[in-house]
Amino acid sequence: MQELGRALNDMRDQLAVSRQESLQLRQELEIMRQQLDVIRNTPSTQAAGNPKSQGDQEPQRNDRISALTEEQQLLNAKVEDQYQTKIESGSKYRVRLSGLALVNAFSTRGAVDSLDLPRVALSRKPGDSSGSFAASARQSRLNLEVFGPEWNGAKTTGDMSFDFWGGFPSTSEGVASGLVRLRTAKLTLESANTSVVAGQDVPFFSPRSPTSLASSAYPPLSSAGNLWTWTPQVHVEHRFALSDNEKFSVQGGILDPFTGELPAEYDRIPTAGERSRVPAYAMRLGWQRAGRDHVAAAGAGAYYSRQNWGFGRTVDAWAATTDWDLPFGKDFSLSGEFYRGRAIGGLGAGASASVLFKGSSLVPASTVLALNSIGGWSQLKFKPVERMEFNVAFGEDQPFRPGLGRFLTQRAIEGSPFGRNANGFFNVIYQARSNLLFSVEYRRLWTSGFYDPRQIANHVSITSGIVF
Repeated sequence: MQELGRALNDMRDQLAVSRQESLQLRQELEIMRQQLDVIRNTPSTQAAGNPKSQGDQEPQRNDRISALTEEQQLLNAKVEDQYQTKIESGSKYRVRLSGLALVNAFSTRGAVDSLDLPRVALSRKPGDSSGSFAASARQSRLNLEVFGPEWNGAKTTGDMSFDFWGGFPSTSEGVASGLVRLRTAKLTLESANTSVVAGQDVPFFSPRSPTSLASSAYPPLSSAGNLWTWTPQVHVEHRFALSDNEKFSVQGGILDPFTGELPAEYDRIPTAGERSRVPAYAMRLGWQRAGRDHVAAAGAGAYYSRQNWGFGRTVDAWAATTDWDLPFGKDFSLSGEFYRGRAIGGLGAGASASVLFKGSSLVPASTVLALNSIGGWSQLKFKPVERMEFNVAFGEDQPFRPGLGRFLTQRAIEGSPFGRNANGFFNVIYQARSNLLFSVEYRRLWTSGFYDPRQIANHVSITSGIVF
């Protein structure tokens, strides 16, 4: 502890020295600018009848201006160097590194798809125990942000985020050595009322998610009513001011038409949506009003893509969404999303696939059925004090039954075995310091197959995290 205290004191001393040097450099830079202004604005005092003397002084004046300009550029570089003491960029623009070191200890009763972050309840296999206990740090996250120049009146920024949810290496300690995974990466051009975003991010027509510190690798209630899949996209947003504290926004863009098919291990093979040779299209209308303590917001969106499953079997995929975040009094707020869609297994809201096949998908005569689905989620937040909040949420995805029952009377189908999938959770999140977080969460999962009975699992997690 004494060594840690000395290290902290040394860091404080170095930071104080760095701030003092930065202040001195800025003062010197201001003096250089004032001298340049004086030289440039000083009129010639030579008489008109003495052109030789005036001509002799002109080169000296230009040399002095050049020297001061060079010194000013040097001071500018030193100031920028002081500004980037934590991380150095390959460009001259500022870069910020941040992240979340997150540790979970969890206990599960029942069988689930993933021990540290379950999304689906499964049936127990012969010989399985009734539950499990483990701990993990692979939901920890790293973020990089870059603040670029202005371009055509728009501010440019970019960011990338990574975690360690990319699988496990084939080593004896591999269960504790999660592989790095790209989560999001995007470029933003933003002016006063218009934004252009290009990159991989949350679907812009479904921007909300519940609150959970225990669910960082996937947004909470993924596969249980939350349309979340991070998707390559380009979209434009324009905002209209209705009053000083109220605005209306319109968004539109294109996305990669994901279908939920598993990728190949190394090569990029086109999925059914990408084989259609057209992107997915989406739009969203949003409303927002800022109050004294909270911001109320609501929106409605639409999504469409075309899928080509081979042998002339095409499917039109679509979704209609509505979302809200509404405060109630000082301490409560209600948020959520509702959707109705068709063949949207690639958007992450359900455990089922986009389509089912009667027979093998490789046989041209096999019939394809696009799964209709309905679902959503809702969360009630109670925040009695600034540093503590209580959240209770429930979400589900339900394949739409009309037309599905007759298709399933024959058991020779190919596709996802899951039908209805629902999750509910209750958590407490405590912010001990500005960057120190603790949470306790209880989660319950209900999963039904098209043929199988409902399975139930319970999951309790204790989570701690530090933001840097």
